[in-house]
This record gives sequence, structure tokens and C-alpha cells, in this order.
Amino acid sequence: MRLDNLGLDPDFWRGKKVFLTGHTGFKGTWISLWLHAMGASVTGYSLRPATQPSIYEICRMNEIVSSYIHDIRDYNSLADALLKTEPDIVIHMAAQPLVRESYAEPAATFEINMMGTVHLLEAVRQAVQNGSSISAVVNVTSDKCYDNQEWTWGYREIDPLGGSDPYSGSKAGSEIITNSYRRAFFNPLDSGALKVPIATARAGNVIGGGDWSKDRLVPDSIRAIRNKKPIVIRYPEAIRPWQHVLEPLYGYLLLAQKMTDSGAALSRGWNFGPDYENAVSVQRLVNLLCKEWGDGASFIADPITDHPHEAHYLSLDSSLARQTLGWKPQWNLDVTLSRTIEWYKAYLQKQDMREFSLRQINAYMGGGQTG
Repeated sequence: MRLDNLGLDPDFWRGKKVFLTGHTGFKGTWISLWLHAMGASVTGYSLRPATQPSIYEICRMNEIVSSYIHDIRDYNSLADALLKTEPDIVIHMAAQPLVRESYAEPAATFEINMMGTVHLLEAVRQAVQNGSSISAVVNVTSDKCYDNQEWTWGYREIDPLGGSDPYSGSKAGSEIITNSYRRAFFNPLDSGALKVPIATARAGNVIGGGDWSKDRLVPDSIRAIRNKKPIVIRYPEAIRPWQHVLEPLYGYLLLAQKMTDSGAALSRGWNFGPDYENAVSVQRLVNLLCKEWGDGASFIADPITDHPHEAHYLSLDSSLARQTLGWKPQWNLDVTLSRTIEWYKAYLQKQDMREFSLRQINAYMGGGQTG
């Protein structure tokens, strides 16, 4: 892994012990690969992969990541794993991540996303009180934590939290819980507080190779294409700010690195959203995907219109991350979509997907819109 121009310092990450919840998921696998490539030692805590196929298994992650396969709702197992790992940095990604699933399982969604946060932060608190030298904690939430008014401008970190569905509400709750722990137990203004910077990170509508979740646009599209069927889209006119999965992961890693250096000054919420040019309708994205894929790929609008409510438009203002952290998106929509399709085609061609994914990370670290 070559040195990059993104502000990430491989020398910083080399040898660092990272405790990562949700490591068997889509984003968890990608960030584990990135950390491993920079020389970090990753210990993951998660359930088994939720999908078949699974990017975690496709990339043979069990060969390079130490795993605790447990539920985030099991506090004793989580606290024990964290204490045994003795991490330098903690990144919390374990979640019930699907809006539509939250309508079917609202109680489980709140329990996983909110009490899971409580368990993680309480485990950190207990570990630090017992002498652990954790230098940064990043809790990954969602852009949907905001009280969405369907504004045409991006939400800032100071805008009100909310949620019109169980998933969104649970992520707003995770933000509030994190702030409460930060102020009650890790307050830099309290001389008796624990000296661990804790931040939240908000992103959404990520796409990229290896996502196989149900009720997500790109995975649903790939499944339809593989089955020689038209892609069925539920909300053709809904506008989403699409970004490659590596974009927010770069933000999370940069934030954790800088928190270790700057401490409490960065202990707050952070947005990591794409450029406004990446905000296009579902129909436009699928049309671009079909053209890029070729081979007769096509789409139709879903004739069934009685679907659970989803936001028509929600975007993030990432000015704070740009100005304070030096973070900015690297790939425009064309490159994002091209990299995503390249991954799935490579998988169908039975290439070594760990090596292919690492090459995409290396290309991203090289910077520039052309990758």
C-alpha cells in the first residue's frame, strides 16, 4: 500500500490495534481491508455475515481479521472482547442498517441501534477506568439522524435530529446517547472526566462492490441483471446523494487519526457527504448503471406503489469536515458507478476479490476524479 495524498498516515496506523463492531458487513469489510493494508491489527465484533453471498466471506476476511462472533446486545460478551483486545481506537459500525427492515422489526431496530450504542460506550468507559489506553472512539450513525424537512440544501451538524421511521429515529437516538456519554463521562471541561475523544460520523446512500443487502438499489439491480430480468425501482423520482463506500470510510479513518492527535477538540458530530453533483434521482442512477453494464440491462418502475415512506431528498453539508479535517470526496458519480460495476463484474468472473478490492482502495488513495 503506497503512501497517499489524502492526509491518512500509514505510519500512524501501522501496528495500531483497532476494535471494530460490525466488521462482517459491507462497510465493515471495506474498512477492515483498508486498515489491514495500512498495517493495523483489526479485531472485529459482529454477528455472522447477514447475506449470501457476503463480501466478508468472498474476501476471506477471517484470514486477516480476528473475530468475536457475538450480538451487540450482549453487553458482557462485548465488554469482555473490548477489554481483551486492549485497542488503541474503537470504531462502532454494528447496526440494523435498513429503513424498510425497521418497519418490519421496529423494536429490534431500536434495541440494536440504540442499546448497542449504550453497550459499546459503557464497555469503553469500563475499559478506560480499568487502565485501557483507548485514544479515539468513532460511532458511525447515518445521514437519516436528521429531522428531514425535505430541504434542498444540506443538513449541518447543528441542525435538529429526528426521524420519521424507526431506523432514522434509532440513529438519532444513537447520536443523543453518544452526546450524553460524552458530556457525562468524557467531558473535557471536567477535570475528573475520562480523557477519551468520542465522535459520531454521518453518511448515507453509499454504493460500491460487495453490497448484497436486500431492498438496496445497487444490490437489487445486480440480482435482477444476473437473473436476466429488468430492474424494478420503487421511487424513480426520489433524489439521493450517492457516494462510493470508500468516501465516508476515508472520513472515519481520517477523523480517528486526527482525534488521536487533537483530542477533545474534535469530539462532536461530523458529516461526510458527496458533492452536490452526485445527487441524482433513482431513475437516473439506474439508467446510468444499465448503460455502464450493457448486455441488455434494463429497468421498469414498480407497478406497486404502496411502499413504506422513504425520504424524497436528504443531503449533507460537509463543510466542517472539509475545512477542519481536510477531508473531501475523491470520486465523482461516473467514477463511483464505474468502480462499483467493475467490482461486481470481477466477482462474476471469479477473480480474487480481496486483491481486487485492495487495488480499488489503492486507486482511491491515489486521489483524483479518474481514480
